[in-house]
Amino acid sequence: MTDIKNLAQGFDSNLSARDIALLASKTENVYTAISVISARARQLSNEIREELHSKLEEFAIVSDTIEEVHENKEQIEISKFYERLPSPTIIAFHEFMNDQLEYKSDDSASNEEDQEPEA
Repeated sequence: MTDIKNLAQGFDSNLSARDIALLASKTENVYTAISVISARARQLSNEIREELHSKLEEFAIVSDTIEEVHENKEQIEISKFYERLPSPTIIAFHEFMNDQLEYKSDDSASNEEDQEPEA
């Protein structure tokens, strides 16, 4: 599992325009670049979800009634941290543009959608 705190430091979480020619120059095809970025974003999303759930499970309290709500300050802070993180797509885009992703280029067009980047 990646350390999401180190991975997302310094990223601007706001949307901004991107140069498509620069994006395509890394793979010679803009669609391949987008496919690689989206596959990595899915991986990051799953890792973040698993990490958040594992941290929140520590605070889980089993109760017999649904009406009881327990507020825990640490749990709220953890949730706020994950809400402030940049989108997994933004993180994946920065990794791709900084050559931090390794991916396999397959010459056959049928396998382009199945590419999974390695982090």
